[in-house]
Amino acid sequence: MSEVWAALPGPAGKLAVYVATGQAAQVPTRAVVICHGFPVERDAAARTGRSFPALADRLAAESGWLVVAGCLRGAGPSEGDFSLDGWLADLGALVDHAVTLGGGGVWIVGFGSTGSLALCLADLDPRVGGVACLGSTATFADWAQDLAGMLDFSRQVGVIRTPGYPEDRVAWGAPFGTVRPDESAARIGPRPVLVVHGTDDESVPVSDARTLADAVGPSAELRLLVGAGHRLRADPRAIALVIGWLERQGP
Repeated sequence: MSEVWAALPGPAGKLAVYVATGQAAQVPTRAVVICHGFPVERDAAARTGRSFPALADRLAAESGWLVVAGCLRGAGPSEGDFSLDGWLADLGALVDHAVTLGGGGVWIVGFGSTGSLALCLADLDPRVGGVACLGSTATFADWAQDLAGMLDFSRQVGVIRTPGYPEDRVAWGAPFGTVRPDESAARIGPRPVLVVHGTDDESVPVSDARTLADAVGPSAELRLLVGAGHRLRADPRAIALVIGWLERQGP
């Protein structure tokens, strides 16, 4: 697929995946899946996830865990076209892959919408031991309000590339109303959840972070980064919080 990414068979075609194993002398007993958010600039889908192999290497080196970075359908070099339920299925495929590589339990670090989907996947899959969501939304209700606009935006950023996709616009948009991170968050405690949000996030209100943390309950850690925007992958404070959170997950 590329010199960096390997190809993993996914539910809708090949998914780009990168695996970092940390110190060679260690046999990781747990794994972390890290994943990008939704691209926000025109034609940005092809560039999405480029920095994640480097992040995977850093997390693996500092934690000793096995780290799996992946691109969901329509993003980076992964095949397929975006749908919300499709991204949820792809995230599940990355967790499956992490388990087969030897992770005794799988934690997920998701940025933006993938952090929200990670909460939903944890609700469905008990193998997910914890979730860190950074700049993540509590619901996808805003996307559901204008399906035509969301579909057009998805084509502009490049996560939908196939002419004529989707054949059924209503069915494509239905998960925006039925996939509920806030409701899933209320069911996944006492598993640990880290919620990181920028106080100046221009895309997702800070209130969404509080909603998610409150829904999880006592096992949630809410961290607000003063002055940070939506792109927390580029904020060293956010990455430091993730590393520290992983270190606190025990042996």
